[in-house]
Amino acid sequence: MKQTGQRYLNVGGRLMDLRRPRVMGIVNATPDSFYACSRATSEADLEARARQMAREGADLIDVGAYSSRPGADDVSVAEEMSRLRRALPIISRAAPDVPLSVDTFRADVARMCVHEYGVAIVNDISAGEMDPDMLPTVARLGVPYVLMHMQGRPADMQAAPRYTDVVVDVMTYLARRIDTLRQLGARDIIVDPGFGFGKSADHNYRLLHHLAVFQTFGLPVLVGVSRKSMIRDLLGVDTDKALNGTTVVNTICLMQGADILRVHDVGAAREAVTLYERMANSE
Repeated sequence: MKQTGQRYLNVGGRLMDLRRPRVMGIVNATPDSFYACSRATSEADLEARARQMAREGADLIDVGAYSSRPGADDVSVAEEMSRLRRALPIISRAAPDVPLSVDTFRADVARMCVHEYGVAIVNDISAGEMDPDMLPTVARLGVPYVLMHMQGRPADMQAAPRYTDVVVDVMTYLARRIDTLRQLGARDIIVDPGFGFGKSADHNYRLLHHLAVFQTFGLPVLVGVSRKSMIRDLLGVDTDKALNGTTVVNTICLMQGADILRVHDVGAAREAVTLYERMANSE
């Protein structure tokens, strides 16, 4: 069901086989992320969350210290670094066999995490737009880079997003940024259409319907829909009741060729992958 493309990533010096979809667990070392249960600020919470994710089969753990939800408070570089310096060693000890990703749009933060803590992936919601040094930095670091599309900035991205054709516009944007990264010498690039980042519900569901076209880049595709408003608002549920809807949308993404699911709930996503694989391998 998948199209031919890049099927391996160099993650911390080891090849990750993407012929099997992977699950990336979310740890927010912040006090204000939109899903309260994903917040882990104390040492005990960080350790417990990392251990649970490893136990449930996380292939990657993505650690963020700057909330990108609309209306979230700004966080200084120093504060973001401080939060990560505290969180990363705890998570590494609790889940030593799970490679870490850092969710940041700042080049200095990415550099620190890779050099000081051996973080294996940089996940940037802004595709390098919010820090002009980010793309050259990740190219020099030589780590896989998640290139995500976002219209606007976190503070205002949901005010009035507009597109001529959201699928074409997002594809065109990502193609240009991929070309820039290639010219800088970057190797392992992961594309993310950016569900919920500067998109209305209609935009999100059109992207979901046409997600398979992102396979034409020949690069791994990451999706992050976990408990987002595109699910909550349509179903009329709160964030803590959005797991079932999340699993349904994640399964649709898998059937459209997604390679990596970024989720709050690792166990549920791993079950979705297992069932999808059983179906896909029964052709």
